[in-house]
Amino acid sequence: MVVICPHRQLNFGPLWVELQPRDGQEPAEPLTQVLSLLMQPEVRLPGITKSLRHQAVSNPLAAEALQLIPAILLSRFNDRPIREICAMGGITIEDFTQSRAYQEIFGQGQAEGEARGKAEGKAEGKAEGKALGETTVILRLLNRRCGPLDAATTARIQALPLERLEALAETLLDFSDHGDLTAWLSQHS
Repeated sequence: MVVICPHRQLNFGPLWVELQPRDGQEPAEPLTQVLSLLMQPEVRLPGITKSLRHQAVSNPLAAEALQLIPAILLSRFNDRPIREICAMGGITIEDFTQSRAYQEIFGQGQAEGEARGKAEGKAEGKAEGKALGETTVILRLLNRRCGPLDAATTARIQALPLERLEALAETLLDFSDHGDLTAWLSQHS
């Protein structure tokens, strides 16, 4: 069993992790130093992260522990802006973007954005397809009902929004000639 406690005065057994030694010294092990970021006063955070960076040059455990700093600081100070967390922790925005947590969150947001974009594109495509189909049928019916349409009239009908196309589809059965269509377009364009 391992007990994580603030200092040795709270002795819970033979194995413990001391995050804030009473003598004011930083914990010795890199992982313990990173975990101590959860409890240390804000003014000590830049010094701890600087020490870990210095250790990471020659100590692979310290190099691995560096990857935990952004996640720990973010969990402790989740109500603060990223730039403020970086400043207090002596880390850079790049440290955050290289962390696994950031990459997972970014990836999830990117996937959600792509899914939303696909859904919106699909809905937009359906609406455009419906309008195109309705326009095609209406133009055929009008050609049979009112005779051949000139390019300007065809263009006016193709420019109508879907709601107006639907209204025209219902009304065109009452048209007797081209004049009825012209009157309807004048009223609804």
